[in-house]
Parts: sequence; C-alpha cells; structure tokens
Amino acid sequence: MSDRYQGFVSTPIGKLLVKNLGLPAPVSLERWTPGAPLVDGTVLVGGRGPLADALPATLGALGVDATTVAGEEGRFKGLVLDATGLEDSASLVALTEFFTPLMRRLETCPRLVVVGLDPAHAGSASARVAQRALEGFTRSLGKEVGRGGTSQLVYSTPEALQHGADALASTLAFLLSPKSAYVSGQVVRIGTQGATAPAEEATDPERPLAGKVALVTGASRGIGEQIARVLHRDGATVVGVDVPQAAGDLVELVRELDGDHVALDITAKDAPQRLAQHLREKHGGVDIVVHNAGITRDKKLANMKADRWESVIAVNLTAPERISRELLEQGVVNPNGRIIGVASIAGIAGNVGQTNYAASKAGVIGLVDALAGEVDGGITVNAVAPGFIITKMTAAVPFATREVGQRLNAMAQGGLPVDVAETIAWYAHPGSTAVNGNVVRVCGQMMLGA
Repeated sequence: MSDRYQGFVSTPIGKLLVKNLGLPAPVSLERWTPGAPLVDGTVLVGGRGPLADALPATLGALGVDATTVAGEEGRFKGLVLDATGLEDSASLVALTEFFTPLMRRLETCPRLVVVGLDPAHAGSASARVAQRALEGFTRSLGKEVGRGGTSQLVYSTPEALQHGADALASTLAFLLSPKSAYVSGQVVRIGTQGATAPAEEATDPERPLAGKVALVTGASRGIGEQIARVLHRDGATVVGVDVPQAAGDLVELVRELDGDHVALDITAKDAPQRLAQHLREKHGGVDIVVHNAGITRDKKLANMKADRWESVIAVNLTAPERISRELLEQGVVNPNGRIIGVASIAGIAGNVGQTNYAASKAGVIGLVDALAGEVDGGITVNAVAPGFIITKMTAAVPFATREVGQRLNAMAQGGLPVDVAETIAWYAHPGSTAVNGNVVRVCGQMMLGA
C-alpha cells in the first residue's frame, strides 16, 4: 500500500509546504533485503561497563563494522552505549558525553542503543535510580533523532551478563539493522524472566530457522501472510492455519512456501487437540508458535451486542491461551521453542469503539506475563504490539482517520506488515533464548501509550 502523503512531501511543492507550514516530513525507511549487509555502515561502541570491551567482537562476529574510536570525522550508522556500570544519578552525565557530540554525525536511518542493567537487579538504591532514568532518556532520544532513526534500551540482568555480550547478539543484530525499521523507543529485557540459558547457535546465519517448524495462525493474508514469508525466508517450515473459508488462499501460500496447512476454526472446542496431534504426527513437534489470528467487531460499549464481545475475545485471546497451554502440556513445543503473541497498541493505550478488541489484546500481554515465568527448557513467550500498519484493512479506513493514525508517531508514517514479521523473526531466532516476557511495540514510537 502506498503512502500518498509521503510521496507528495518529496515533490518540490511538497518540500516547500513542509518547510513553510511545519508539516511532518516522513523519511523513506530503510528495510532489510536478503543479501544486504546487516548494518550498512559503522557502529560506534562506548561506555565503561563490563560489556564495553566485548561488544565490538560480538558485533564483528555478526559482520558489523564496529569501532570504539570516534575520531574527529566520519559518520556512523549506529551508536551503542554500555550503561550497565552507571551507579548513581551523577553518572548519567555519561549519556550526554557519549551521544551529544555524535548526533550531527549520524547517517540516515541511524540506530541508537543503550544497554543497561535491569533496575530490579541493580546493586544499590542509587543504581536503581540511575538505571531507571535510562528509559526516559532513550524514549526521548527516539523522538529527537529524526531522519528515520530509532532509539532503544536493552536491560539485562547480572545472570544474563555472565554469558557475556553473546547473550545480546541476536537482539543487537535486530535493533541495529533495518529489520527494526518501525521499532523505536522500546525497552527490551534480557534474562529478566529466568531464561538465561546460553543462546543456541544458528547453524546457518543466513537461514537461522533452518530445521525449525513454525505454526502461524491467520496466515492466509495481511500480517499473517508476511509472517509466514519471513519465517520461511529464514529457513523455517511453515504450518499455516486459517478458517476453512480462507482455505484457498492458505493452500496457495503454503504451496509457494513448500509448507503445510491446517484449515480450522481456532475457537472450536477441539482445535487445540487437533493442532497438537497434527504437529506431533506430521512434524514431530513445533519450534515456533505465532498467534496472529485476530478479528475486530467495533462498537462503542453502549451499543455492544454480546456476540460482538464474545467473538473477539474467543478468537483474539481465549484461542491463543487454550492452544498454548495444550501444546505445552502435551510437550509438543520443542526445547528452545518460541511462543509469540500478536497484541496491539490498542491493548496498551485503548481506543474508542474497541473495548472488546483492546481487552483481548491487553489479555495477550497478560498471557505473556502468565506463561513467561512458567516455561522452561529454553522456551520463551513474547509478544509484538503493532501500531498503525498499512494493510488492505487500514486502507479502507476513512481518509482523515487514516492520516491521523499514520502521522502520530516519531516516524510520521504507517508501518508495513514486514515490520511486524521481522520483529517476530527476532523473537524466533535460536539465539534469543534470554529474550523472554517482552512486549515490543511495532509502532514507529507512537505518541500514545507507554
């Protein structure tokens, strides 16, 4: 789907109006394509924490040109600051000492990352204060950087840091690359839910999911289709699931991806058992479960009929909960497996006319909270929370509403389905074992919500 406004502001008259009227001027975001470098430019690493010396080698192993020397000239595609050693509020000056001199030396679509120590695991009250301050800094930085840039905070625990910078490798690869084009102002927690086992190495860096089986619900169209395509690109065998009415599109997709499919209503009483049986008998289990299927039945609460409420809760929340628990209880999810939910910014900030939808998507976040502390064997549970993603469905939204939805974020534009899919692929990566219990917004740092 095209963004007509973004096309207009790139014309001579559009540039003139942007300059004189102060209109949003969205930058064309860089997105990763197969064969492209992970980071097209140099990443500068700074800080005095325990990771500062190890990070360049970790990034180098990913094929990233990393340096600890800023020099007086040259530009940078990414900046990474190890702030895990900040112990009191006075030490926060390290943030401005590192970033301020470099802000005018950034390439287009730069990536800024601060690595901190989870405040709950900091050694003293003063350290907890300093580490919590990093959230406000990185969120504000994401709104300042401009030119398609992003800013993120990665919190780790001392236990996760015992595995060195390698525990952060898959996360840094995602956050520093164009794969995170529409993710900004986010806080990612490493090892905070007890999943601190060493990361599993991908046998093929180009296809890190080779040999893995991925179940994707709602796979026949929209975001679900793109999730299936990206997981297949990364080497997974995709098992697509959708309602029988969408079987034609589903079969066509999985045939193209050389995958498998199950046509069923996920709200059916026996749906969890049927999926468990299919995955066990045909694939020997499943490595990645993506709960993408979702519906909307919008009405203000005063006009909400029972069937509208019940259908949305059943599809968006009850089905993912029942399926997840059945697969876990039967041992169908393989060790180092991934369960990934698709929540929504509506579940965080709410939305007029969507009390049912917002409740269901907030419930998905609750499902992550509930399951993340229960799973073991390297299994992780996380979710994405998309903001305004440009699809055929959003294209049907009235023009004025659509324009507001697209512009109210730091990128001043809507995201694409691939942005959600890339975030899910990061969760699914075998090296993301310590990434557990997270809900990351894919919203261009929307101005609403936390």
